[in-house]
Amino acid sequence: MKTINTLALVLGTAILAVAANAQTVVSDTDGNGTYSIEELRAAYPDLTDEVFATVDANGDGQVDADELAAAQEAGVLPN
Repeated sequence: MKTINTLALVLGTAILAVAANAQTVVSDTDGNGTYSIEELRAAYPDLTDEVFATVDANGDGQVDADELAAAQEAGVLPN
């Protein structure tokens, strides 16, 4: 029984470590090199128009890799 409890503890810890290191994956589904609000909402379902406008620093209606990284680093979007 002690072995089973130890194994469960080790597996549970490993699962938590993997979950903690998981990153949000944003997909450029149309392949244009930037992310639309729809593409970002697939990864961040609660993304509002206001937050998208903040992330889209240059206001072109698309989020590029640099804007996404800056938003994640600033805590506007989770990693």
